[in-house]
Amino acid sequence: MLRHMELCRWLYNQLLKAKRENPNLRRYDTQRLIIELKEGNPEFNKVYSKVLQMVNHQLWSNLKALNELKGKGHKVGKLRYKTSPHSWKILNYNQSGFKLDEERKRLHLSKIGEIPIKLHRRIRGKIKGVIIKRTKSGKWYAIFQVEEEPKPLPKTGKVVGIDLGIKHFIVDSDGNAFENPLFLGKSLERIKKIQRQLSKKQKGSKNWEKTRVKLAKAYEKLYNQRRDFLHKLALYYVRNYDVIILEDLDAKNIVENGHTKGFRRRFLDSALKEFVRILSDKAGRAGRRVVFVEPAYTSRTCSRCGAVVELSFSDRVFVCPECGLRLDRDLNASFNILKRGLDEGLGRPGLPVEGGPLPRVVPYRAVITGQVFLMKQEAPPERTG
Repeated sequence: MLRHMELCRWLYNQLLKAKRENPNLRRYDTQRLIIELKEGNPEFNKVYSKVLQMVNHQLWSNLKALNELKGKGHKVGKLRYKTSPHSWKILNYNQSGFKLDEERKRLHLSKIGEIPIKLHRRIRGKIKGVIIKRTKSGKWYAIFQVEEEPKPLPKTGKVVGIDLGIKHFIVDSDGNAFENPLFLGKSLERIKKIQRQLSKKQKGSKNWEKTRVKLAKAYEKLYNQRRDFLHKLALYYVRNYDVIILEDLDAKNIVENGHTKGFRRRFLDSALKEFVRILSDKAGRAGRRVVFVEPAYTSRTCSRCGAVVELSFSDRVFVCPECGLRLDRDLNASFNILKRGLDEGLGRPGLPVEGGPLPRVVPYRAVITGQVFLMKQEAPPERTG
């Protein structure tokens, strides 16, 4: 598989070189070029033909993405060659060239052979393709592309407003506050230590390679922890609510105009936009609805009387001088998000708001054990902060 990836990398560079030398080349021109290159290099016959065709597909997908960014006003350069020996990380078997034996837990790939796999769960639906991926730490994965009919979940009759933040990852209009795990902050010292060790090693040596793999595993663990948390939390809301209303955050603007370096790092560590993407994807497949509302003044507006109050970033409790409402600022924001979504997004009248502290804060340990789906644990004592 490593040899096949190396051949795909070389092919990608050759197709990119031809495109640079002749900008007028079309997609079918580079497709024909693959045939010419195979005739001059018999080793390409050892690679499944569809895998080579998907290399050409990858090239044109990259070119299209660059053009779209340029059309949106971004400053972009040219596509780079894949110079590193391991810079090509996938083998794409699209529609054919593979066979899965779930009973024996074996995957057969054309021109490679039979491979033992760990199948974590049975695959439902029709398999349309398989992508073989090698991570930086040297782990191999088979990603199955499956065509499956969406199965809407039963209606719950419930609507929720969600305020995304840093102190708490989520505070919703039902009074639940989910603790923000901030995985990067917990792993940062270890990652820094490994990076210092790597910088002292001679690049390319065996000790350098061992440390590089160690660093890659640390980053993979961080990525997997974060994704596990986001998927479980998104699934909780999709299972329990028909309509989910949240702010339409401009992550780029928040990062560029963030208060401090520490705030920007915590914001990026939270991966709020990734959560929104995962939530929207799960909601679409489950027949749920996600509504986005304008985020302006959701924290500063009284959810009872509508008065706008000046708040600093450090003020965690909202106090309305007009009606006397006093409650957590994020809970107040979630009420405003819910009302705004109902009034504007769904065309329903707003709901009355009752003041009070957050009824419960769900700790991260409940999320990672899967209890977030059931929510049977007792709520912690009420608090005003």
